[in-house]
Amino acid sequence: MLPTVALVGRPNVGKSTLFNALTRSRDALVHDQPGVTRDRNYGVCRANPERPFVVVDTGGIAGEDEGLAGATARQARAAAAEADLVLFVVDGREGPSALDDEILGWLRKTARPTLLIVNKVDGIDTQSALNEFASYGFADVIATAASHRSGIDELLDDVYARLPEAGQGEALDNDPERVRIAFVGRPNVGKSTLVNRILGEERMIASDVPGTTRDSVSIDMERDGRKYRLIDTAGLRRRSKVEEAVEKFSVVKTLQAIEQCQVAVLMLDATEGVTDQDATVLGAVLDAGRALVIVINKWDGLSTYQREQAESLLARKLSFVEWAQSVRISALHGSGLRELFRAIHRAHASATREFGTSEVTQAIEAAYAANPPPVVRGHVAKLRFAHPGGANPPTFIIHGTRLKTLSETYRRYLENFFRKRFKLIGTPVRFVFKENDNPYKDKKNVLSDRQLAKRQRMIRHIKRNE
Repeated sequence: MLPTVALVGRPNVGKSTLFNALTRSRDALVHDQPGVTRDRNYGVCRANPERPFVVVDTGGIAGEDEGLAGATARQARAAAAEADLVLFVVDGREGPSALDDEILGWLRKTARPTLLIVNKVDGIDTQSALNEFASYGFADVIATAASHRSGIDELLDDVYARLPEAGQGEALDNDPERVRIAFVGRPNVGKSTLVNRILGEERMIASDVPGTTRDSVSIDMERDGRKYRLIDTAGLRRRSKVEEAVEKFSVVKTLQAIEQCQVAVLMLDATEGVTDQDATVLGAVLDAGRALVIVINKWDGLSTYQREQAESLLARKLSFVEWAQSVRISALHGSGLRELFRAIHRAHASATREFGTSEVTQAIEAAYAANPPPVVRGHVAKLRFAHPGGANPPTFIIHGTRLKTLSETYRRYLENFFRKRFKLIGTPVRFVFKENDNPYKDKKNVLSDRQLAKRQRMIRHIKRNE
């Protein structure tokens, strides 16, 4: 595995900004409000292509052991325990605090190699800021201004000097065989609980408080010989309900995760049915054209009568996505996970399937022969041929004439025909209709001299007969 560097410190000292600077990305959510980051967020620093290393962004340690603050602290401590190097980030503008002293005492007990980073030194006397932390006893102290990338090169030099050589493995790779799965839904439906159950550890902070997850966190894993990337996202609400700036940024991160995934797992609460918020999330998935698996969570807590009512409600409200498989699970107890992964595999295989031009053309010819388009103003649309136009979602380009006259009903017929013929499960299907142009429509018919002479003879002949 690659060597790991964990960023640790109290809230709002710039750990996420430093994470983005090291990974040269915007993967970590950054805001002036303390406590935005809660879960561990992993990225790869490739400043030196020959020596990449994993960077772990953690939530701020606030000195509390209960509630969300305590769970955030446990995540930070777990990251530090597994790291090859810990970057202890402090605020150069505010100077040392009692909380910094407490975190330093805990870091010394872990006996992990630690480097002190004095951040936010832009616009102040750097040496004075460093002198305030002299009592911490670090031989080497790095001054940075992560928001301006100041001091990053010096920091990287010190990090490389302390890290072991990279192994053969690599975290957060871009392996095309890795299935990217985004767990989406409204707040407090059990997304983080499900991710923890799949991983078999408390990797994500799960709480009864809605909106616990604020950032989109990616975790790579293997299960039964297959590679996956699980993306836990923040809960989506209707736009009118989103007021805090942090939540607005969380929504953007969630939408980005939907765009980047291959399969979106939409989680619903069985005790509440399909709400307007669920429809908002489902709309985002359909707009992105991603493969879809619908998960009904907390199914084990329903009685037989409640399950029958829930089934009736789901069938009625989700009729427009009947092509998506639905799975009943209990994220808390782990029931239904095998069925969930089977549905994910089917949806992924359908969404990424490659088609040949001949089989697509044969399919459109069979669909046309079985049910021709209706006559519109005395004319019938002609479907000449078709070819594949892309995957995830499967896209088919159909060429013909008078295609603008095709009704929405006939287009749905073509979608259902292709879905049944190619056994496409759990993925939307898109069609692009292209009219065949007349190659002679812009060409002027210029007569030759012989044709002109013949025309004149015809005119004289007609006049004589008159």
